[in-house]
Amino acid sequence: MNGNSMNKQNFITGFVTAIAANIAGVVLYILLFSEYGIDETLNNAQANGYLGKIIALGGILIFAPFFIFLKKKQNDHARGVLLATICIAIAVAIYKFI
Repeated sequence: MNGNSMNKQNFITGFVTAIAANIAGVVLYILLFSEYGIDETLNNAQANGYLGKIIALGGILIFAPFFIFLKKKQNDHARGVLLATICIAIAVAIYKFI
């Protein structure tokens, strides 16, 4: 396996890790702070226009893998996390204005 394909694989691993961390953050936030179930909370959030805020709050968990990858000097993983964070932020911004 050459270095370039390993870099792409590490980058994709970081990207997927960040998306999973964001989803876990959303679920954790709902479980801790909502009196309703996950589906009902997400439906209410969409209907009342605060789904983007819940997704943004879920993004707090992305800090953990990002700094772990940096500490381990796994820069390609960290770049994937960074790109995923940017994609999530853009998606939330688009959702908010549509």
